[in-house]
Amino acid sequence: MKHLLIAAALALAATAARAEVVDAQPNGFEVKRVAVLNAPADKVYAALAQPSQWWSKDHTWSGSAANLSLAPMAGGCFCEKLPNGGSVMHMTVVYAQPGQALRLFGALGPLQMSGAAGHLGWALAEKDGKTTLTQTFDAGGYMKGGLDKIAPGVDAVLGEQLDRFKAYVETGKAP
Repeated sequence: MKHLLIAAALALAATAARAEVVDAQPNGFEVKRVAVLNAPADKVYAALAQPSQWWSKDHTWSGSAANLSLAPMAGGCFCEKLPNGGSVMHMTVVYAQPGQALRLFGALGPLQMSGAAGHLGWALAEKDGKTTLTQTFDAGGYMKGGLDKIAPGVDAVLGEQLDRFKAYVETGKAP
C-alpha cells in the first residue's frame, strides 16, 4: 500500500505545474507557473476564454464559476455576474494573439480593495501537439502590510486555477 501511495504522489507531482514566487517586495511581486498540456495551442487558447468551465467557484465573488466570462480581444472583460444585477470586472484584456498569448490587466481578489493591480499573462508554445503554457502574474502598487505577504497565497490560488485548467483542456472536466 505504501508503494502505491508513493507512486500516486510521484505521478501527481509529474503532472502538476511547476511553481515559483519569482520575486516578492513590499511594493510588488511576480509569480510564475509552467505546465505542459496534452493539446494543441489553438485548443488551449480557446479554453482560456471559458473560465466558467475551469475556474474554481471558491475564488469568485458570486460563489459560482458559471458567472465568469472572458472576451479574448483587446478591451475584452474578464468579468463576473453578481446577484441582483451586480457585476465585477476582474481584469481587462490588453493583448490577445490566438494560439500564442493572452494578457490581462486589473485586480484579482483582495487586490481590488487596495491600491494595487496586476498583469496576468499566458504564453503558449506548441511542439508535437503539446502546448507549454507559461502563466505569470505580476502585481504592483500599495497594499497595507505589503504585497510580498500575499505572494505565496496568490501563487497557490493561481496554481489551483492552472491545475484545473489543465484538467479541463485534457479531459473536458475540471476537478
